[in-house]
Amino acid sequence: MEKNWVCIYNTTTVYLAEIAKDLLHEKEIDAVIINKKDSNYQFGILEIYVERNNAIKAKHILKDVNS
Repeated sequence: MEKNWVCIYNTTTVYLAEIAKDLLHEKEIDAVIINKKDSNYQFGILEIYVERNNAIKAKHILKDVNS
């Protein structure tokens, strides 16, 4: 991940990560999901990253997405 990207959201649920990413894309904010879940045992988290200059706006957009 490049240095100007920051994690603004994390969850243990795949569908919530996808919803968060889609909400950000609707607002024209580039976002990526980093899956840090163990593939065998399914524990861990998924993180949403955005560019640093969009972090505050993205956090505001995602404030109602439950984890």
